[in-house]
Amino acid sequence: MPAQPNVAYFTHRLLQAGFVLFLLGLLTGIVIPAAQLPRMALSSHLQGVMNGSFLIALGLCWKHLVLPSWAERMAFLSAITGTYANWAATLLSAFTGAAPMMPIAGGGSVGTPFHEMLVSGLLLFLILAMILTCVLVLWGLHRRSGVPAP
Repeated sequence: MPAQPNVAYFTHRLLQAGFVLFLLGLLTGIVIPAAQLPRMALSSHLQGVMNGSFLIALGLCWKHLVLPSWAERMAFLSAITGTYANWAATLLSAFTGAAPMMPIAGGGSVGTPFHEMLVSGLLLFLILAMILTCVLVLWGLHRRSGVPAP
């Protein structure tokens, strides 16, 4: 069972991180015309707004999770790092032309080997982080006690 002070802390931090990411997504929309890959910049804008909304929603439902403290911390950290990595990877891709794993939005563009490796690494990291987040949240919702059966 999670300690009650952790619930309030994680809820507050998820809401903060969500609104910051939402704002970053909105601001990303302003720089779309300046990007080397405008479609990727649009993707980054949408990732910021959608992932910010995801963190806000997660913060609002956090009190319903029943997880051991290690799993609660892991879900919290993977949610924040995964969502921010998603926004950062697409933004970096938009301005460097590195789009190794995103052929549609990237339009076949190729960046420097360093940027290609960095974007690929961020994308692989965020995939694992978001899968872990979803698995832990589903586990925490499944373990919810006190919910009567129909």
